Amino acid sequence: MKLGMVGLPNVGKSTLFNAITKAGAQAENYPFCTIEPNVGVVQVPDERLKVLHDMYDSKKTIYTTIEFYDIAGLVKGASKGEGLGNQFLSHIREVEAIVHVVRCFEDENVVHVDGRIGPLKDIETINLELIISDLELVERRIQKTQKNLKVDKGLQKELDLLLRVREVLEQGLSARTMTDLTEEESAFVRSLTLLSYKPVIYAANVSEEDAAEGGDNPLVQEVKAFAETEGSETVVICAKLEAEMAELEDEEKQAFLEELGIRESGLDKLIKASYSLLDLISFLTAGPPEVRAWTIKKGTKAPQAAGKIHSDFERGFIRAETVAYEDLVACGGMAAAREKGLVRSEGKDYVVKDGDVILFRFNV
Repeated sequence: MKLGMVGLPNVGKSTLFNAITKAGAQAENYPFCTIEPNVGVVQVPDERLKVLHDMYDSKKTIYTTIEFYDIAGLVKGASKGEGLGNQFLSHIREVEAIVHVVRCFEDENVVHVDGRIGPLKDIETINLELIISDLELVERRIQKTQKNLKVDKGLQKELDLLLRVREVLEQGLSARTMTDLTEEESAFVRSLTLLSYKPVIYAANVSEEDAAEGGDNPLVQEVKAFAETEGSETVVICAKLEAEMAELEDEEKQAFLEELGIRESGLDKLIKASYSLLDLISFLTAGPPEVRAWTIKKGTKAPQAAGKIHSDFERGFIRAETVAYEDLVACGGMAAAREKGLVRSEGKDYVVKDGDVILFRFNV
């Protein structure tokens, strides 16, 4: 999973990226200090793997991962080459979802590119640049489809949808606000790789004082209200505190969070929000060699889940021996779970659930 972190210059984007990935991206207090997108790979925390590791005395534990891309600060006019221009818009095209870092704190020592704090204006600035870029793409596609329509009348449906998309974009609305699309229409719009159709998590970056009760911050409330209008997620994060925690060991980090009255780290919040936004779940495999988490789309059937491990598993799929993680742990092992009839033999139509511990049987 690839998440692209965007935001206006000096909203705390690179500071947050550094903190959650420990990748050491530049975070100086001036615009455009990030030019090429920095990439950081982080493990997705999953307490279930630790339990299974101990149960099986496994040699290895392999967590699923997320790639964070720290994309340079956009400014008004980026779609027309302002700031560092279109190269950054192309970087956004490569990711599955956008983490839009929005400044919701006052600090006279950290300059704002527009000289004032206003998260909704910041969101509008970046969204508009994505929309303008999308409009150019859609316009080219409309012209091509109209030309091809002369020889293929079956393209009328596609043209009608493109015109609908253009109408929405011309109103200054993101393509993701088109919530009335059918599954087929949604798949087509997704295939256009529109920047404004990508799912968004708004990361409201608050001060240390607001870190515990950030939801009460009126600027955060504005961001949440806007996010709801387009079906986006909002998480409240203090990049400055995340940077301090990045230097701590796990136990110290937990104590630090408890002392501040914060339930979970910014990284944990982002991961949960991204899984929710992208409809992702994890199934598990376990044994003495290794325990491992695998990320799949909600609704994935057993053969396709097997294919995440190896294409041979999907091609030669016979059955999936499945037990719920909670049942396995309660029984203390697979043998006891079998005796109690909790291990099921599932076929090709089985829809994998979050936390399923699976052994795939296949023959190639």
